[in-house]
Amino acid sequence: MTSTRLSGRLVDRVCKARSEIHGSGCFARVAFDAGDFIGTYEGPEVAEDGTYVLWIYDAAGGVLSARRGSNLLRWLNHSDDPNAEFDRFDLYASRAIAPGEEITIDYAGVS
Repeated sequence: MTSTRLSGRLVDRVCKARSEIHGSGCFARVAFDAGDFIGTYEGPEVAEDGTYVLWIYDAAGGVLSARRGSNLLRWLNHSDDPNAEFDRFDLYASRAIAPGEEITIDYAGVS
């Protein structure tokens, strides 16, 4: 996926707020264009499922890996019409995202 890497810290680009989808969510502080880098899902590698665990399968390498989210991206909620997607543990906007808009992913589409 091509991207424009936005400068600054993740906390300058996104925030946690109340979500109409479920509990808390991750929201854009700035505008993102399609293809923009939003941030990296940070956290310790884990071998078991649990809260805020993101599983990534690398089909080319046949490797399954996971991280327990420790940054703001752990608040991402699911949508059937998501506006962001992961490439490994890096999150990119899949379409334009306006400031204040909730950033969502398709939980089934993470790979």
